[in-house]
Amino acid sequence: MATQYRSQDAPGYGPYSAGGFHDGGTGRERHLLPAGLRAPFEARSWREFGYVLLNLPIGIMLFTYAVTMVSLGAGLLVTFFGVPVLAAALAGCRLFGVLERARARRLLGLEVAEPQPLRMREPGLLAWTGALLKSGTSWRALVYAILHFPWAVFSFSVSLVFWTLGWSLLTYPLWFWVFPMWAGQGGIQLYGDGRHGIYLDNPFEITVTALVGLLFTLATPWIVRALTMVDRVLVYGLLGPSRLSARVVELESDRGVVVDTAAADLRRIERDLHDGAQARLVALAMDLGLAKEKLTEDPQAAARMVDEAHGEVKTALQELRDLARGIHPAVLTDRGLDAALSAVASRCTVPVRVEVDLAERPAAAIEGIAYFTVSELLQNVSKHSGARSASVDVWRVEDRLMLQVEDDGVGDADVSRGSGLAGLAERLDAVDGILIVDSPSGGPTRVTAELPWRR
Repeated sequence: MATQYRSQDAPGYGPYSAGGFHDGGTGRERHLLPAGLRAPFEARSWREFGYVLLNLPIGIMLFTYAVTMVSLGAGLLVTFFGVPVLAAALAGCRLFGVLERARARRLLGLEVAEPQPLRMREPGLLAWTGALLKSGTSWRALVYAILHFPWAVFSFSVSLVFWTLGWSLLTYPLWFWVFPMWAGQGGIQLYGDGRHGIYLDNPFEITVTALVGLLFTLATPWIVRALTMVDRVLVYGLLGPSRLSARVVELESDRGVVVDTAAADLRRIERDLHDGAQARLVALAMDLGLAKEKLTEDPQAAARMVDEAHGEVKTALQELRDLARGIHPAVLTDRGLDAALSAVASRCTVPVRVEVDLAERPAAAIEGIAYFTVSELLQNVSKHSGARSASVDVWRVEDRLMLQVEDDGVGDADVSRGSGLAGLAERLDAVDGILIVDSPSGGPTRVTAELPWRR
């Protein structure tokens, strides 16, 4: 299965939406009708239509408030009261923005993050007024209130005309009797000049009218959906966080991940030293002390103890080498990724083909993360995959460093299970990297990592 991060499904596409049922075996929804036929009856279509209908009254209210308050504030700028009135206008627009985001979330299924809150250096009316006037979020909300009105008029008119026309013509066979009974004519009049008239009054014409209404009815939900795409752009672009603030939030989150990762690495190193090499060195010191005491009394026993201590020294040195290699091996610094990854592959329990196609070396930090990523993936291959062979490919595509580790094992690796792959994904995300796992049940497993190329 291919693992990736994606947002939740939009409302109206749950397990029991119109015209379909949930397949519990695969987790997918199966429908009895194609999308074009079931669209007029889906809850999503009706929610989008309701959103467009609400556009007009809300747009009138927003536009009236914004224009009135801004005009009043601009007119009062010659006095002291103009600036507070402008601030109040912006505050009201921000409040309307909260309501609009909630409406879009409920009816369109559009998740928009909250924009950056006001930042005031000190409490008080003057600080609040200054923060509002300097906030880009406030001015974007004002622009939304002004631009939304003409679009609301257009989308309301188009959607209401198409929706009403489609359903009226589709149900014409049910209500055409109203014309001969109450209007004194055979049906809907298509043409009339005082002497001649064309009416939809025979069965064939009534049937054709209903079919035309069916076409309009089937097309209207898609027209409304296209209209709401513009609303999505307006809400997301003007009422959501700016790119700069979103990037700041992302960098703050990445910084937290980096700090947590560094702290976890330090704890791991301390634990490995305390439980491994340090414990062996303590035991070694005790054995050498006992051997020193027995040197004169029992030379043979002392020699055996020295021989055992020699083996402990070798084991401790090997653990220290492994620990240093896990932090940043010397071969990586001296000879680059090709030699370092070849050394890692030689310690894997399955044969590994390594191919590194790089004309130059990336930055040391990126090189270290790439080495760590491949090392962790090859450890997973050794411990969990049950593979007979694996491969490592490293290459560069424009300003991205690409890594791919593939094995022919049992597959079924998943980032969402909170395994080591989740930690790798967070580590890569902290440097604007990406981890993509394609691991169907039964294999093979292909893990692709992207890192930014930095010289």
